[in-house]
Amino acid sequence: MTHSLKRRHFSTSLAGLALHLGAGMSSVLSPSWAHDGSLPIPSSLPEVAAAAARQGQPLVLLISLAGCPYCEIVRTNYLLPARANGLPVWQINMQDKQRSLVGFDGQSSHAAEQIARWKVRLAPTVLFLNAYGQELAERLVGIASVDFYGAYLDERIAIARQAASAAPGKRL
Repeated sequence: MTHSLKRRHFSTSLAGLALHLGAGMSSVLSPSWAHDGSLPIPSSLPEVAAAAARQGQPLVLLISLAGCPYCEIVRTNYLLPARANGLPVWQINMQDKQRSLVGFDGQSSHAAEQIARWKVRLAPTVLFLNAYGQELAERLVGIASVDFYGAYLDERIAIARQAASAAPGKRL
């Protein structure tokens, strides 16, 4: 690796680490698509989570922020390929106060309100949920290192899949 590539990689890792450590940021049948056209945005969390559970899969939900370069890395390099391989991956935007979203409590609100309930403060955050909105694996917050992100994501997906298949359709 050349000196300039090492420096760029180091800078990217440091920026991701800063984000990770606390640089705070203040219909299923025809879903809306993200502004960049890559991941669908659910209108009903219970519906997309139930569909995932019927497949024995967790609902994988990217909490993103418009213009976030780390969100774009996670979306493009990791979650979009996983969705293409059949994993139910969706996304919601931290600042979306316009689009209606039915939460796991059956109430209609908006994405920003639901994200606040989950106490998500950093983007990107990836959640792994069952049909009732319970987390099946530890959430993946930030992106400290692109080198290891895929392994962290794969580990969480495996844990969530195991939990989803162990008790499909049951409250944990």
